[in-house]
Amino acid sequence: MIRGSDRPVEILLVEDNPADVRLTQEAFKESDVPNNLHVVQDGREALSFLRRKDTYAGVAVPDIILLDLNLPKVNGHEVLAEIKTDDNLKYIPVLILTTSRAEKDIVKTYELQANCYITKPVDLDEFVTLVKYIEYFWLSIVRLPRR
Repeated sequence: MIRGSDRPVEILLVEDNPADVRLTQEAFKESDVPNNLHVVQDGREALSFLRRKDTYAGVAVPDIILLDLNLPKVNGHEVLAEIKTDDNLKYIPVLILTTSRAEKDIVKTYELQANCYITKPVDLDEFVTLVKYIEYFWLSIVRLPRR
Protein backbone atom coordinates (compact mmCIF):
# COMPACT_ATOMS: atom_id res chain seq x y z
CA MET A 1 0.00 0.00 0.00
CA ILE A 2 1.27 3.48 -0.80
CA ARG A 3 1.97 5.29 2.45
CA GLY A 4 -0.79 7.79 3.08
CA SER A 5 -3.17 5.84 0.85
CA ASP A 6 -5.48 2.87 1.24
CA ARG A 7 -4.98 1.52 -2.27
CA PRO A 8 -2.65 -1.26 -3.39
CA VAL A 9 0.64 -0.43 -5.09
CA GLU A 10 0.40 -0.65 -8.88
CA ILE A 11 3.50 -2.38 -10.29
CA LEU A 12 4.35 -2.79 -13.97
CA LEU A 13 6.74 -5.63 -14.79
CA VAL A 14 8.20 -5.41 -18.30
CA GLU A 15 9.74 -8.85 -18.84
CA ASP A 16 9.84 -11.27 -21.76
CA ASN A 17 11.22 -14.30 -19.89
CA PRO A 18 8.26 -16.41 -18.67
CA ALA A 19 10.31 -17.99 -15.86
CA ASP A 20 11.30 -14.59 -14.47
CA VAL A 21 7.68 -13.42 -14.75
CA ARG A 22 6.48 -16.45 -12.74
CA LEU A 23 9.15 -15.96 -10.07
CA THR A 24 8.30 -12.29 -9.71
CA GLN A 25 4.57 -13.01 -9.56
CA GLU A 26 5.07 -15.64 -6.86
CA ALA A 27 7.30 -13.37 -4.80
CA PHE A 28 4.81 -10.48 -4.93
CA LYS A 29 1.89 -12.83 -4.09
CA GLU A 30 3.62 -13.51 -0.78
CA SER A 31 4.14 -9.80 -0.23
CA ASP A 32 3.11 -8.01 2.94
CA VAL A 33 2.33 -4.98 0.79
CA PRO A 34 -0.99 -5.08 -1.09
CA ASN A 35 -0.17 -4.79 -4.79
CA ASN A 36 -1.42 -5.26 -8.31
CA LEU A 37 1.31 -6.68 -10.53
CA HIS A 38 0.75 -6.01 -14.24
CA VAL A 39 2.94 -7.82 -16.78
CA VAL A 40 3.80 -6.90 -20.35
CA GLN A 41 6.26 -8.84 -22.50
CA ASP A 42 7.88 -6.29 -24.80
CA GLY A 43 8.80 -2.64 -25.02
CA ARG A 44 6.04 -1.66 -27.43
CA GLU A 45 3.43 -3.22 -25.15
CA ALA A 46 4.97 -1.40 -22.16
CA LEU A 47 4.59 1.96 -23.88
CA SER A 48 0.97 1.16 -24.81
CA PHE A 49 0.29 0.21 -21.20
CA LEU A 50 1.92 3.37 -19.83
CA ARG A 51 0.09 5.61 -22.29
CA ARG A 52 -3.13 3.67 -21.64
CA LYS A 53 -3.75 2.95 -25.31
CA ASP A 54 -5.87 0.31 -27.01
CA THR A 55 -6.56 -2.64 -24.66
CA TYR A 56 -4.89 -0.73 -21.79
CA ALA A 57 -7.28 2.24 -21.86
CA GLY A 58 -8.62 1.61 -18.35
CA VAL A 59 -5.50 0.45 -16.53
CA ALA A 60 -4.09 2.21 -13.50
CA VAL A 61 -0.92 4.21 -13.94
CA PRO A 62 1.85 2.23 -12.22
CA ASP A 63 3.48 3.50 -9.05
CA ILE A 64 6.70 1.69 -9.96
CA ILE A 65 8.14 -0.02 -13.03
CA LEU A 66 10.42 -3.08 -13.12
CA LEU A 67 12.06 -2.94 -16.55
CA ASP A 68 14.19 -5.53 -18.31
CA LEU A 69 16.66 -4.18 -20.89
CA ASN A 70 16.71 -7.06 -23.36
CA LEU A 71 13.22 -6.82 -24.78
CA PRO A 72 11.74 -7.55 -28.20
CA LYS A 73 10.26 -4.83 -30.44
CA VAL A 74 11.44 -1.84 -28.35
CA ASN A 75 14.37 -2.42 -26.00
CA GLY A 76 14.51 -1.35 -22.37
CA HIS A 77 16.79 1.64 -23.01
CA GLU A 78 14.28 3.01 -25.51
CA VAL A 79 11.37 2.43 -23.13
CA LEU A 80 13.27 4.16 -20.33
CA ALA A 81 14.07 7.14 -22.57
CA GLU A 82 10.38 7.45 -23.53
CA ILE A 83 9.28 7.30 -19.90
CA LYS A 84 11.76 9.89 -18.65
CA THR A 85 10.94 12.40 -21.40
CA ASP A 86 7.16 12.11 -20.99
CA ASP A 87 5.77 14.67 -18.54
CA ASN A 88 2.99 12.26 -17.54
CA LEU A 89 5.37 9.38 -16.78
CA LYS A 90 8.76 10.77 -15.78
CA TYR A 91 8.11 10.71 -12.03
CA ILE A 92 7.38 6.97 -11.95
CA PRO A 93 10.41 5.19 -10.46
CA VAL A 94 11.99 2.80 -12.96
CA LEU A 95 14.04 -0.08 -11.59
CA ILE A 96 16.15 -1.82 -14.19
CA LEU A 97 16.01 -5.57 -13.55
CA THR A 98 18.21 -7.34 -16.08
CA THR A 99 20.76 -10.10 -16.63
CA SER A 100 23.27 -7.67 -18.15
CA ARG A 101 26.35 -6.88 -16.09
CA ALA A 102 27.81 -4.71 -18.86
CA GLU A 103 29.19 -1.39 -17.62
CA LYS A 104 27.91 0.33 -20.77
CA ASP A 105 24.35 -0.76 -19.91
CA ILE A 106 24.70 0.45 -16.34
CA VAL A 107 26.05 3.83 -17.41
CA LYS A 108 23.47 4.27 -20.16
CA THR A 109 20.50 3.52 -17.90
CA TYR A 110 21.67 6.02 -15.29
CA GLU A 111 22.24 8.59 -18.04
CA LEU A 112 18.60 7.97 -18.99
CA GLN A 113 17.61 8.59 -15.34
CA ALA A 114 16.84 5.07 -14.16
CA ASN A 115 16.23 4.99 -10.42
CA CYS A 116 18.37 1.90 -9.90
CA TYR A 117 20.08 -0.92 -11.76
CA ILE A 118 19.78 -4.47 -10.47
CA THR A 119 21.36 -7.55 -12.03
CA LYS A 120 19.07 -10.57 -11.76
CA PRO A 121 20.54 -13.42 -9.78
CA VAL A 122 20.46 -16.83 -11.46
CA ASP A 123 19.71 -18.72 -8.23
CA LEU A 124 15.99 -19.15 -7.49
CA ASP A 125 16.26 -18.35 -3.77
CA GLU A 126 18.41 -15.29 -4.46
CA PHE A 127 15.84 -14.07 -7.01
CA VAL A 128 12.99 -14.39 -4.50
CA THR A 129 15.12 -12.61 -1.88
CA LEU A 130 15.85 -9.82 -4.36
CA VAL A 131 12.15 -9.27 -5.01
CA LYS A 132 11.57 -9.13 -1.26
CA TYR A 133 14.29 -6.47 -0.95
CA ILE A 134 12.66 -4.48 -3.76
CA GLU A 135 9.34 -4.78 -2.00
CA TYR A 136 10.75 -3.74 1.35
CA PHE A 137 12.76 -0.77 0.12
CA TRP A 138 10.63 0.58 -2.74
CA LEU A 139 7.17 -0.26 -1.40
CA SER A 140 7.62 0.11 2.35
CA ILE A 141 10.38 2.65 2.95
CA VAL A 142 10.52 4.93 -0.09
CA ARG A 143 7.83 7.57 -0.39
CA LEU A 144 6.33 7.44 -3.89
CA PRO A 145 4.45 10.33 -5.51
CA ARG A 146 0.68 10.19 -5.26
CA ARG A 147 -1.31 10.00 -8.45
